[in-house]
This record gives sequence, C-alpha cells and structure tokens, in this order.
Amino acid sequence: MDGGDQELAEVQREHWERTYGAHPGMYGEQPSDPAVYAAEVFRAAGAADVLELGAGHGRDALFFARCGFTVLAGDFSPVGLEQLREAAAAAVLAGKVTTVVHDVREPLPLADASVDAVFAHMLLCMALSTKELHALVTEVRRVLRPGGSFVYTVRHTGDAHFGAGIGRGEDIWEHGGFAVHFFPRDLVDALADGWDLTEVHPFEEGDLPRRLWRVTQTLPR
Repeated sequence: MDGGDQELAEVQREHWERTYGAHPGMYGEQPSDPAVYAAEVFRAAGAADVLELGAGHGRDALFFARCGFTVLAGDFSPVGLEQLREAAAAAVLAGKVTTVVHDVREPLPLADASVDAVFAHMLLCMALSTKELHALVTEVRRVLRPGGSFVYTVRHTGDAHFGAGIGRGEDIWEHGGFAVHFFPRDLVDALADGWDLTEVHPFEEGDLPRRLWRVTQTLPR
C-alpha cells in the first residue's frame, strides 16, 4: 500500500469508527436483501460456515447465524464489531458468531480451503485500489473450499454519486465523508477470472437510490 492509499485507508477507518459510535445499529436489525439471497445460495451448495467481510454492526451476520450457519464476521471497526457481539449475545447467538478485527488490505486470518462461503455487502466498493481488490479476491479464493460460493455487492459507475464529490483516482469518489470505488463492468469480469461467474444482478438500495450489482461466483472444484 503506498502512502496515499494508507492515508485514505486510515481516514476512512476513523470515519467509520465515528459513524458507528454516533449511530449504533445504523443499518437496523433486518438483513439486507443480498444476504437473504446469499443464504439461499449457500444453503443450496451445502455450506455450513460463512465468512462475512465488512460485517459492520452485524445485521447480516446475525441473519446468517439465525439461518443455522456458523459465522466469522470481520470488519476494521472495533466499535461496529462490539455492537455485533452485544447483539449476538442478546439474541442467544454468541455461540454461532465469531468476530475478528481485520483490514481486508491484509491477508485473511484463515487457513487455505477453510470456509464454505464468503459474503461481502458493499465492502469491495470501499476505498480499495484495483490492486488491493485483486489481492483481496485472491485471498477469498485461497480460503474458500473447492465449490465454495462468493457473493458480493458493489456500487457501479451507473450510480448517481459516481463522478460527484472528491475524486481519489481509480473511480474512487468521496462524498459525505465516505469514499466509494464505483465498479465498471470490466472490473467485475477481471475479478472473476478463474472463477465460475454465475450472475451479475443489478439492483437498487436506499433513498438515493444507490445502484449496485450483486455478483455471484463459485470456485471450481
């Protein structure tokens, strides 16, 4: 990571810490629509455990646990993960959910071929360079078991905020303090190299609305 990337990463980490601290449970208790979809994909594939990247305060991690999966929830925000642990304990799900403070710019703290499924809702479209995204997807491939599924969502270049705010390079734009890497379609295809790309599904979320793709890809057996 070069100096500029490091500085942007630290600014974003601090911004998310303040945001979670000021707005506990900011995304509510209901799971995201992509998590509901992913649970069906994972269940159909016979998955038992799920790694969630960018779990935040845990609405989707808790949903996966309620669905019967064992969940490892990672995020670079200790504040968000503390809210997740408290919510898991209150829901009597603490035995199904483990948390780890982790920055996805670093190698995943897991052994090779050790998880059945990976989920990431808008994590890949954070302030990650293209090089960092390729490194992250390589790590996801490393920790997934053969046949494992990776479901992720990203805001794309058709989003209303693309090109608005402060440009940070590589299709990264900062708006309202949040830096977002807006994906062109060729980046989705590049990250799926060596995978079975099952679906790139467009959808909208939120009041703007945000325009996203839900990507499903599978590691060949």
